[in-house]
Amino acid sequence: MRHFGHLADDVRSRLFHEQPAPFDRDSEAAVLATALGATLYSPATRTTLARDVRKQAARGVVSMVLCLEDAIADHEVDGAERNLVAQLTELAGQDADADLPLLFVRVRAAEQITDLAARLGPALRLLSGFVVPKFTEDSGLPFLEALTAAEERTGQRLFVMPVLESPELAHLESRREQLHGIARLLDKHRSRVLAVRLGVTDLCSAYGLRRSPDLTAYDVALVAGVIGDVVNVLGRADGTGHTVTGPVWEYFPLQERMFKPQLRRTPFAEVTPPADRVRQQLIEHDLDGLIREIELDRANGLLGKTCIHPSHVAAVHALSVVTHEELCDARDILQQHRGGGGVSRSAYTNKMNEAKPHRAWAERVLLRAEVFGVARPEVTFAELLSACIG
Repeated sequence: MRHFGHLADDVRSRLFHEQPAPFDRDSEAAVLATALGATLYSPATRTTLARDVRKQAARGVVSMVLCLEDAIADHEVDGAERNLVAQLTELAGQDADADLPLLFVRVRAAEQITDLAARLGPALRLLSGFVVPKFTEDSGLPFLEALTAAEERTGQRLFVMPVLESPELAHLESRREQLHGIARLLDKHRSRVLAVRLGVTDLCSAYGLRRSPDLTAYDVALVAGVIGDVVNVLGRADGTGHTVTGPVWEYFPLQERMFKPQLRRTPFAEVTPPADRVRQQLIEHDLDGLIREIELDRANGLLGKTCIHPSHVAAVHALSVVTHEELCDARDILQQHRGGGGVSRSAYTNKMNEAKPHRAWAERVLLRAEVFGVARPEVTFAELLSACIG
């Protein structure tokens, strides 16, 4: 699979200075963590799940979570498990596995990992791992032990993606202890941890909060504080950290707007042909707020995003493409670092590139460039997005 692989070859050639590289379920963990992009959630109760997975793959989705937890009611769990096993077995019996997204199952209890790994049989090869909700130092250990046992029994590499969303993280007095405990636990299982996910909806629920579509997660002070602390402890660039993904954007229908749209007209007017229709479509679906939140995710050290609607995917992926300017800066910084460090003016002559402080940033940019590609100098985010949803 590859990002933007659903676009025609001539379209990709027009958009990309360096095209996204292919990857598969057996790629290195660092590549897969970067490649997650917009991780689309789907309830495991859907009777068309196998068809849905293939349809979303054809539209550019490269990672999906089939949910047995909050997306379904408590009384639906048994039926959802049976449906999940049947749908994945159906998928496994079809050809072209390489065309499927990275698939994960979000479970409720550690026992489900053991049970599903046994019930899926050969179809387990379609899974890249499991998503663990409400992860804490105490609750997380049984899930990790179950994952380890499933790996050893089946011989298949399986990843875990813990979701940080418990009240212990929201509450100031317990947050520090919880984060350091989680860090210690994840470090013991580092090879199995693909990414750490943020459950902002549950964090808000601890205080009876819900942000409107006019506000990002970073406009909610309590949530912004938790995100900052999670990145501080779990997202460090010194080799001890993990990829931390962005919170879900939970809006997709048209809402009555309180504030003016946040998406400027100019970038869309300058595209040839003009993409005013795309801009209007984004505004009508409240995706201008999503786009702003994605930019703030990146600024705060997050990569990728949890998505609950297919309309969100294109924006996440278009904003993940590395710009030509970023590529030039990253390569210059790393070349300068190999020469002993120092400071230089950027190739675009608009900023200072300092080799040692910017090295970790540059390495992350080059990894993102490998997975999402590099846009041509004249290609804007608006043009990438127009190609994806046009």
